[in-house]
Amino acid sequence: MPVEFLGIAATNDGSETTPRSGAAFDKDYTLRLARAHEDHGWDRVLFAYGSGSPDPAPAAAYIAARTDRLQLLLAHRPNVSYPTFAAKTFATLDQISDGRLTVHFITGGNDHEQRREGDTLTKDERYARTREYIGIVKKIWTTHEAFDHEGEHYRFHDFVSDVFPVQQPRPGVSFGGSSAAAYAAGGAEADIYCLWGEPLAETAAQIEKVKAAAREAGRTDVPRIQVAFRPIIAPTEELAWEKAHRTVGAIKERREAGLVRHRRGGAPENAGSQRLIAIAEAGERYDRALWTPTAAATGGAGNSNALVGTPETVAQALLDYYDLGVDILSARGYDLLGDAIDFGRHVIPIVREEVAKRDAARAAATGPLTAVGE
Repeated sequence: MPVEFLGIAATNDGSETTPRSGAAFDKDYTLRLARAHEDHGWDRVLFAYGSGSPDPAPAAAYIAARTDRLQLLLAHRPNVSYPTFAAKTFATLDQISDGRLTVHFITGGNDHEQRREGDTLTKDERYARTREYIGIVKKIWTTHEAFDHEGEHYRFHDFVSDVFPVQQPRPGVSFGGSSAAAYAAGGAEADIYCLWGEPLAETAAQIEKVKAAAREAGRTDVPRIQVAFRPIIAPTEELAWEKAHRTVGAIKERREAGLVRHRRGGAPENAGSQRLIAIAEAGERYDRALWTPTAAATGGAGNSNALVGTPETVAQALLDYYDLGVDILSARGYDLLGDAIDFGRHVIPIVREEVAKRDAARAAATGPLTAVGE
């Protein structure tokens, strides 16, 4: 099966290790980073969402108008707009990008972050709302007749959109989470199910839960699986590990100095971060190259487990996940621009070549079908 690579469409050069050098939305840097991904073999970039961050939708439109091939993954929280409005926004962006849009729906795993924008629902209520929201958006994208909706969270009457996506029947839907409620919602509605990088055994178990949820929802297909990592690469193993330890030191230094925005103490509320912390507490190194101190240093914040080693080592580690059934590999370094270029030059070609060999071997083993009687 083909493999895809997802990078980050950051709007400034800040990361966990370095402060940003300019405004929250640095137009020139945003374009440089996107073009670096497009020019170095990446398939898609994520426009992330934060309560106080630049709006990702117009940022995505800006990049769509200035790139040719790069696919766009737009993060969206259902609490920030009504689904009728959002569906039109997404369809318009798909038109601007000539059909390059996928939408990543974020339910929200932190009550405090959600309340920053007026969302007071509990987590389980948020998952129910997200599932209803996605269903509405899909219907608006594919329905040319006015319809009513009477749901638990949304009610409207006689709505029909006048703008439709380029992609038929609709753009893809991406979703993530590691709780039972997340598996149920994403298993039912997602085309792509997103996981944070965990050891191979834990990842395999999560994939089975997603597949089971899809079957429970009555689907005959299953979502594609995406897994996210923070690669730390260097020409030798020794240099890669030195770089990894410097990276953790920089993360800790910034957090201890209070330089991380929106930081709050206490244990994380979302299941994904809780899992990352538990894995880090159980050990620092797993499998071929997975390293957990980066996750531990951030308190399990989002995509934070690293893959450490030479490009060859990291590529082989990614192939281990591919062999589990993961066909979208998400990667983001700490020097956003430089690491995107290095990963694209040195890791992506190895993975693509090995995937092509695997696919060719599989095809040869299967062989052509022979007609009865031949």
